[in-house]
Amino acid sequence: MASYRIFGSELSPYSVKVRAYFRYKGIAHEWLTRTPDTQAEFDAHARLPLVPLVITPEGEGLQDSTPLLERLEAAYPEPAIQPADPALAFLSALLEEYGDEWGNKPMFHYRWRDEADQLSAADRIARSMLPGASDDAVAERARAVRERMVPRVWFVGSSPQTAPIIEKSLARMLELLEAHLESRQYLFGARPAFADFGIAAQVWQISTDPTGSGLIPPRTLEWCREMQDPTAHGPFETWPALAPTLMPLLAEEVGGRFLPWSDANAKAIAEEAEEFEVDLAGDRWTQKPQRYHARSLRVLRERYARLDDNADLDQVLQSASCLTWLR
Repeated sequence: MASYRIFGSELSPYSVKVRAYFRYKGIAHEWLTRTPDTQAEFDAHARLPLVPLVITPEGEGLQDSTPLLERLEAAYPEPAIQPADPALAFLSALLEEYGDEWGNKPMFHYRWRDEADQLSAADRIARSMLPGASDDAVAERARAVRERMVPRVWFVGSSPQTAPIIEKSLARMLELLEAHLESRQYLFGARPAFADFGIAAQVWQISTDPTGSGLIPPRTLEWCREMQDPTAHGPFETWPALAPTLMPLLAEEVGGRFLPWSDANAKAIAEEAEEFEVDLAGDRWTQKPQRYHARSLRVLRERYARLDDNADLDQVLQSASCLTWLR
C-alpha cells in the first residue's frame, strides 16, 4: 500500500507536529526534506512554498497543519487525539491554537534575535537542504537563509518593544506547563491530545537552539521529547482533575494574552490598519497585523458556535477570561 510523503524540516515546528501525529497513529509515511533532488516533486504538489507538505497516496498535496490533522483524524480516528467530552475537546483545540499562533512567537523570537541562535539555525537549515555539499556551499546557503529569516521577526510581532512581553509570556507558560505536567504524562491525561501536538512542537524547537536550550524546565523537556513519538498510556482525565493546574494556563496565557491579541489582530485586518495596539495583561503590544491569524480565529469561533449545551464549558471559559473573545 502506498504511503504518505511528508516534506518537512527538523527546524519547522509545524513539520514535527505533523510527523508526531503520523507516528502516534502508526500511519505509514516517508519523511523528506527539500533538496535539489526533491524540489520538483515539492513544487508539483505545494500551493505555498512552505513545509510541511503532505502528499497523500492519491497524490493530493495538503498544507496547513491544523486542518491537515483534523482531516486525517476523520480517516484515522483511533487512537483519538480529542477527549470524548465536547467541552474538553474544545479546550484542547483552543490550546492547540494557542500553541500554533502564540507559541510560535517566542520560538521565532529566540531563534532569530541573537547571533549565536541565527548562525545555529541557518547552518542546520542549510545542511538539511544541501546534503553532502561542500562547506563553502553550505556556508553560502546559510548566509542566504539568515539574511531572509532575520528581518522576518517583525512578522511574529517581535520588536524591542514587544521582546520583554514575549519573553515574560514564555517564562510563565513554561512555569505553568512544568507544574501541570508534574502529575501526568500529557496535557489532558495519559494520552496526547490535540493541544499537546500544537504546544510541544513549539517548545521543542526552542529547546534545540543555543539560547532556548537553557530555558526549558526538565519535566517539560521530557514531555517534548516524548511528543516526538508519543504513546497512549491510559485515558484522558476529567476536568475536575485537570483544572487545578490547567486553568492557570488558560487564564493567564490564553485568556490574558493570546485571545486579546488575536481579537485585536482580526479587527486590524478588517479595518485594513497597517498597525495595531492592544493591552496584554498590563503590557502594551504593537505590531503589524497578520492575515492568517485572523482566519484561524474565525475558525476557532465557528468551532465554539457549533457546540450544543455548553453551559459547563462557558463557565470554564468565563473563569479563564476567554469567553468574551470567542463570541
